[in-house]
Amino acid sequence: MARDPNIPEAFDVYTMVLLRRPADAPEMPDHELDALQSRHLAYRATLRADGVLVANGPLDEQSDPSLRGLSIFACDLDEARRLSELDPSVQAGRLAYEVFEWWVAAGTLAFPGTAVAVGERRAMPDV
Repeated sequence: MARDPNIPEAFDVYTMVLLRRPADAPEMPDHELDALQSRHLAYRATLRADGVLVANGPLDEQSDPSLRGLSIFACDLDEARRLSELDPSVQAGRLAYEVFEWWVAAGTLAFPGTAVAVGERRAMPDV
C-alpha cells in the first residue's frame, strides 16, 4: 500500500509537559500561594536559563480549568519528568504534570532564542 500523501516524510518530535491543578490540591493562604508561585516561576526561569526549558507559559480560556500551563523541553521524557518533580508547585501538590511527545511536520516550528537543539527529527513508520 502506498504511503498516504498527507503524512509528512519527517517529523520533529518535542518533549512536552502539561501542568494541571489536581482535584485534591491543598488549600493554602494567599500569602503562601504567592510565595509558592514566586518559587515556581523562579524554578522555571532557571530551567530556561539552563537551556532545558525552551518555551512555557500559562493557559487561559481553556475548556478544562484544571489545565494550568504548557512547556516544551529540550531533553528526553525521563529528564522532563525528573525536572518536573523538582518544581516547587509540584512538590507542594498544587500542580501535577503529564509528559508526552508531540509530533509535528518537520520544520513547522522554530525556536530562534534557543542555543540548543530542540526536538528530534524522525520518520513515522509505515503502517
